[in-house]
Amino acid sequence: MQPKSERKPQRARRDDKFKIFSGSANEALTDEVCNFLDLPRAQAHMTRFSDGEVYVQILENVRGADVFVIQPTSFPVDEHLMELLLMIDALKRASARRITPVIPYFGYARQDRKDKPRVPISSKLVADLLTTAGANRALMVDLHAPQIQGFFNIPVDHLFASPVLVDHFRKLNLPNLTVVSPDAGGVERARFFAKKMEAPMAIVDKRRTDMNVTEVMHVIGDVHDRTCLILDDIIDTAGTLVKTAEALIKNGAMKVYACASHPVLSGEAIARISTSHLEEVVVTNTIPLTNAGKNEPKIKVLSIAGLLARAIQSIHEETSVSTLFT
Repeated sequence: MQPKSERKPQRARRDDKFKIFSGSANEALTDEVCNFLDLPRAQAHMTRFSDGEVYVQILENVRGADVFVIQPTSFPVDEHLMELLLMIDALKRASARRITPVIPYFGYARQDRKDKPRVPISSKLVADLLTTAGANRALMVDLHAPQIQGFFNIPVDHLFASPVLVDHFRKLNLPNLTVVSPDAGGVERARFFAKKMEAPMAIVDKRRTDMNVTEVMHVIGDVHDRTCLILDDIIDTAGTLVKTAEALIKNGAMKVYACASHPVLSGEAIARISTSHLEEVVVTNTIPLTNAGKNEPKIKVLSIAGLLARAIQSIHEETSVSTLFT
């Protein structure tokens, strides 16, 4: 049975006051969402001056409209963030009734606290920028730290990609499955996933030695002769992921799979995945893959367009978003 989050919503009633715009970061995802909702994508013009300065113009009337702007703040992070801020400002000045940035991947989410002296809390600053630009509420997917919602002085709807991922792995019917958290910070996420999969859980203890550099220490839990599924929210350089897979194999795991919501895949990530012990890495389309990512056979992409579409429709119609996860 198709999960509730992926069932196509009822045909959206034609409503000139319901509009969905897109930044340049993931137009394909926006078009999928619009297709689910049977709405045309609202039109905006975006270009750049020769020095890289971005220029935005909204090409249709949004006065009194309920407007959504889909834009992950993925690479290049600062450019996509600036596009989003300028689109929000343009919509505010065009008298939109409500502006909701839909941010499938929230950049700067990993900088959510002062972990060293004299460093910024960057995710709080980005939250303030979005609010100052004119956002009335926000919709996000799998925040790196759920408490980031508290950085906003506007309502935040926090979606989880887990219904899409759980459905995929249920269909695979992996034998002797153990869900693995690659660090202590992901235990709650892994516990929820393991409960949905009716599988036991293990944890890999790691020690971070430098930025984007980790040293895996040891595995907590029984993974011998088990099929392991590593669950994370972000795959960035894939260093942690590959070392976690190595640790699991050394501890007797039969096969290792991985899944994550956000395929940042920077640096040598794809090459690392290609030569790793991983059988398959399943990600969602919160961030579009590069050509190298699309051509890597170990990487499989699932769409969250249906999940986003139903959440956007629920927000527009003022109905419950939480029912998507029940």
